[in-house]
Amino acid sequence: MLAGLLNILSPFLLTLVAALTFVAVATISWFALRAGRHFWEDYESVFKETASSNLADMFLFVDPQRLFFFNILINIIAPLLVWALTGNLLYGLITLGGTLFLPFYAYAIIRKRRFKAFEKQLPDALTMIAGALKAGASINMALESLVKEQPAPLSQEFQLFLREQRIGVDFSRSLQNMEQRLPIPDFQMFASALRIAREIGGNLAEILERLSDTLRRKATMEGKIDALTAQGRMQGYVMTGLPVLLGFLLYLLEPEAMSKLFTDKAGWITLGVAITMEIMGYIFISKITAIDV
Repeated sequence: MLAGLLNILSPFLLTLVAALTFVAVATISWFALRAGRHFWEDYESVFKETASSNLADMFLFVDPQRLFFFNILINIIAPLLVWALTGNLLYGLITLGGTLFLPFYAYAIIRKRRFKAFEKQLPDALTMIAGALKAGASINMALESLVKEQPAPLSQEFQLFLREQRIGVDFSRSLQNMEQRLPIPDFQMFASALRIAREIGGNLAEILERLSDTLRRKATMEGKIDALTAQGRMQGYVMTGLPVLLGFLLYLLEPEAMSKLFTDKAGWITLGVAITMEIMGYIFISKITAIDV
């Protein structure tokens, strides 16, 4: 009798278990899709706001929606392409990690180049301002002539400074906004000279001439240091890239032996130690060759 009852209830129990499983999977899927949608919306919003703000500071006006589209496209296509070419999922995941940090790396490079260009233009700009002040012009008139004569990025920054002055922004506030856009020690010395001359007076033209001469001497010294440390930096690049190149060549020659680095526990440990030592060696060499004047 019990066996008959179990035979009768078995289809019902199976149906009940299947129904509960379906409901559980549907519920989890709904929550996962909802969380994924919120994550996507937050990521898109943060990416667009950050891109708009950072690029606007560098006077690069690009549609953030288009940037976000290309960013997602690269994050999808590049890992899949590497995975398809190599047949190794690990390489695809490593490529995905690289493409995720690619926008930040590109922004850092563009920002650094812009600051370098501004630093190169600043000594000549200070000489022009000092000459205009000696001729009897005001500081705003000197900056207006500077904007007309100098190319970007210096002309863009000072033009924005003058526009803020025209709409009634306080001089100190405009100068502070410019310092926030340009966190460069050379420019901060120029801003301090302007503040001191505006508050307590003094011969601003002479101060700017001395500052311009100091910045030129500093740039000359930095150029000599860069030339003397170029060999050390190149050695760092070679020493860092050589093990990677040799590992890739050995993988092509002996794929069976080298595959143990990615499949065996000891291989993972060896690979982790090698990568850690590579990164530490490159950092040490970079610290030694990076001499700040």
